[in-house]
Amino acid sequence: MKKIYLLLIAVILFSGCESDFTDLAPISNRNEADFFRNSDDFLVALNASYAGLQEEGVYGRSYWVLFEMRSDNTDQGPDATGLARQYTEINQFTEGPLNEQVDAAWSASYRVIANCNVILSRIENVDGISDDVRNGIKGEALFLRSLMYYHLAVAFGNIPLQLVPFVPGDELNQTSANDVYQQLISDLTEAEAYLPIAQSAANKGKATKGAVATLLAKVQLTTGQNSQAETTLRRIVGSYNYSLVPDYASLWGVANENNSESIFEVQFLSGGIGQGSSLTNEFSPSGDLQTGQGFGRNRPTDALRGLFESEDSRFNSSMGTSYINSSGEEVSQNYIKKFFSNPPTENDSDNNFVVFRYADVLLMLAEAIGESDESYSFINQVRTRAGLSPINSSSPGSFKEKLLKERQLELAFENHRWADLKRFNMVSEKLTEAESEVINATDIRDLFFIPQREMDINPNFTQN
Repeated sequence: MKKIYLLLIAVILFSGCESDFTDLAPISNRNEADFFRNSDDFLVALNASYAGLQEEGVYGRSYWVLFEMRSDNTDQGPDATGLARQYTEINQFTEGPLNEQVDAAWSASYRVIANCNVILSRIENVDGISDDVRNGIKGEALFLRSLMYYHLAVAFGNIPLQLVPFVPGDELNQTSANDVYQQLISDLTEAEAYLPIAQSAANKGKATKGAVATLLAKVQLTTGQNSQAETTLRRIVGSYNYSLVPDYASLWGVANENNSESIFEVQFLSGGIGQGSSLTNEFSPSGDLQTGQGFGRNRPTDALRGLFESEDSRFNSSMGTSYINSSGEEVSQNYIKKFFSNPPTENDSDNNFVVFRYADVLLMLAEAIGESDESYSFINQVRTRAGLSPINSSSPGSFKEKLLKERQLELAFENHRWADLKRFNMVSEKLTEAESEVINATDIRDLFFIPQREMDINPNFTQN
């Protein structure tokens, strides 16, 4: 069974009155005192945090807007009205602190953090829970909290770092992104020790040592701790039992979820129960889909399209360039294919979102090692699977340029590009190179504005 969320129960326990965020508290505390009495209660609360990853403000929508559309991978195309206006602004760096997608990403991420803080603050004080179960719950909660903080730090830089449940009257202050990352390194090191290499079939989709270590390595690379990242990544390669699937096309589609290359996926489930994914409809270009309307959002750029070599098998699995409309006419338009399926109803597909996979680990290990024969061997494992010839130090371009391009083509539309551009210090160069017609170079920023509501209720915050 791939489904691990008890969303209905989670909503009852953790939702309620609306309030301004960031108060970093669970949305309602009405039943909290009577609820956390045994391991089952904590598991239900933990599942609520996993369910939070499905939200529109997280992997349901806002993350791909902030981390793909902001980059040179995708754009909104010519549409700039209604909901599309928010995307166009983000793509062109004209959004302000009232942009709804930026606000949604902040709020939904902190809701997951708030739920994890409650779990972590209470789990030590409940008797009758075995150490193994207690540590497993702590490990998963630390991972989920760290995953949210990582994305918030990449997007916003200096952010509130709340590690215990918020108490009304507490003063919130911003913490530097570097200090946030150092906390994540500590938390993830602890979490990795608690979790198993593989979860049981009943818990398929929950965090493992590999998921924690992959995020840890990503944070270590972000902070320039390459030797530590190398140690972490070699542990994944040597001990955690992942492998590349033979065919890139076999990574995608409902039938291929949670495969040997998968390290962590956000689990979606169709069926009219509120846990389906909207990504098929969001990215499909046709207005005459079996599953309802296709919005053709998050469109691959022509610049990205032009980077694929003719023999690269990743191209046809990643994107299309034309479709047949309801009138039977062929329309030229780039669109994403990785999330295609035939859901029973609109915005209710079964497609998981792959957060981490083994190809990313191999490319990060090459990055951590630096240019060498060994690092090219890891890059070439990924290229060989794509049907491409090996590269080496004599191939055109710098090592950084070759590695960044390989990451772009291998991981396109998987929410890595914006963080990669920042980590490689290539934001301005790549964006002005790829999207000079729509982006003013003087407008390019590394950070998003903190939502205006947060500035209003926290006057000690400094706006980006």
